[in-house]
Amino acid sequence: MNVTECAKEVINARDRIILGVDPGTNVMGYGLLKITGNKPSLMLMGVLDLKQYTDPYIKLNKIFLRTLELVDDYHPDEFAIESQFFGKNVQSMLKLGRAQGVAISAALYRGVQVNEYAPLKIKMAITGNGMASKEQVAEMLRKYLHIPTEQMLPQLDATDGLAAALCHFFQCKTLGKEKKFNSWKDFASKNEKRVTGLTARKESSVKERMSKKTEEGED
Repeated sequence: MNVTECAKEVINARDRIILGVDPGTNVMGYGLLKITGNKPSLMLMGVLDLKQYTDPYIKLNKIFLRTLELVDDYHPDEFAIESQFFGKNVQSMLKLGRAQGVAISAALYRGVQVNEYAPLKIKMAITGNGMASKEQVAEMLRKYLHIPTEQMLPQLDATDGLAAALCHFFQCKTLGKEKKFNSWKDFASKNEKRVTGLTARKESSVKERMSKKTEEGED
């Protein structure tokens, strides 16, 4: 099994860890983020090179075992994976789906929460451009996570896996900012000023419509 990795030492105690995976039957990319407070930092990124294997079932087994190994070694709290994209090559889609499935199975086997993100969503989250190239994604990750140039791997599958993890971090960060309410009554009680403003505008609008109807009747 050919594994290429780069790692950044983690000194402080972790708050949570996210494992991101870019599935593939030739190369599987992965990255681990440590989230301290609200700040992500690189723990590890690497690739599993499967090109030496010709048996598709051996490849799937290697993907399962490597994902399981990453979970057992680093104990991620969450798992983010790039979902399938729809292309013209049906065989490629089927192979990718299998690779994705066994990686997900490995995470679920260890009870890790799984989250899927479309390639376009990941690129949008990292670069702001859903059509960004792999090179652009890698460069944005390097800058945002302050990764030394010498720690960047030549295989862009690694940064694609890391991008899935960072996309998940951004997604959770956004959701965390959103206030959740159990009902309209709950919303109204916690947003009295906003509700009063809405009611006043509604009342004004009704009066305006009634006045207009009265004028039309007079004509």
